[in-house]
Amino acid sequence: MKLLTILFGTFILALLGTWAFQGKPDFLFSGNLGMAVFIIFTGFSHFKLQKGMTMMIPDFVPGKMFWVHFTGILEIAAGIGLLIPSIREITAILLIIFFILVFIANINSSRKNINIFKADYSGPGMKYLYTQRIPMQLILIGWTWYFGIYLNYSI
Repeated sequence: MKLLTILFGTFILALLGTWAFQGKPDFLFSGNLGMAVFIIFTGFSHFKLQKGMTMMIPDFVPGKMFWVHFTGILEIAAGIGLLIPSIREITAILLIIFFILVFIANINSSRKNINIFKADYSGPGMKYLYTQRIPMQLILIGWTWYFGIYLNYSI
């Protein structure tokens, strides 16, 4: 849940910044900037925590390191895409699909008690999945839909 601090913190700072400089808060920009900073941060973590992240990928998937790096690059690209109005909607749609697909790795990680920071099997297990990861996934999907798709048509 520490990662959500990045999402909400960036959002609040962007709202305050747009209010200070534009005279009104810009929810569309602030929401997308919050998700962009969040997803770019997690994208870079794929390179710092690569060993632990390879452990998350189900055993039947070949080339685990490739997928860790590839998804890290995809996350960085998605963060940039959310900030470009002409491709924001398609980026948001693809990011929602990505969040759903990557959830499989989160289930696998929880079942195996993987600790991605230590790259070992001392993680919190299924409790983490139910109490933190599922709620976080729902927030990320809802946030991406609201700011990346819904507000594009409302504003």
